[in-house]
Amino acid sequence: MTTIFSKIAKREIPAYIVAEDDKFMAFLDIFPLKEGHTLVIPKIEIDYLFDLEDNLLTELNLFAKKVAIGIKKTVPCNRIGVTVIGLEVPHAHIHLIPIDHIDDMNFSNNKLTFTKEEFSRISEKISRKINL
Repeated sequence: MTTIFSKIAKREIPAYIVAEDDKFMAFLDIFPLKEGHTLVIPKIEIDYLFDLEDNLLTELNLFAKKVAIGIKKTVPCNRIGVTVIGLEVPHAHIHLIPIDHIDDMNFSNNKLTFTKEEFSRISEKISRKINL
């Protein structure tokens, strides 16, 4: 069964994409914990992060690092938190979340809401700061 992330990677459904190359994509989480909360995925559909081939896992993390640097340059924060949960969508993905406190990474927190225009503005600002 095709995941929602695969559909985003194939441009079958819209997303606020901040970075992309031939193997990976990063886009804003539409239920963010913080402004700039971004998901990084491999375009290949693999459920569990640690089922990725070693070289692909390494490349995914290096891609995520570039995205995190772009987020940090855009969104005021102390750090970019990184988490992998992998239960909500059966497609390997990394959460990059701007944080100032550990509680900012609590997925039980209320999610933020943004308009389409705000999501677009955020994704464009981050995208301009990413050097692939």
